[in-house]
Amino acid sequence: ISRDPATRTVPIILCTSKTQETDKIWGLRQGARDYIVKPVKRDELLAKITAFG
Repeated sequence: ISRDPATRTVPIILCTSKTQETDKIWGLRQGARDYIVKPVKRDELLAKITAFG
């Protein structure tokens, strides 16, 4: 998604059950703009989405 010019500006939030810092770094290096760990709390997800504007 982040490599396609048509969707390059779409912010990606990686949603995973992995909690290690190395997993977060890997996801961000792959193009995710943010990272959230399962189980996802509604308010936390909405705050992250809102932060993108």
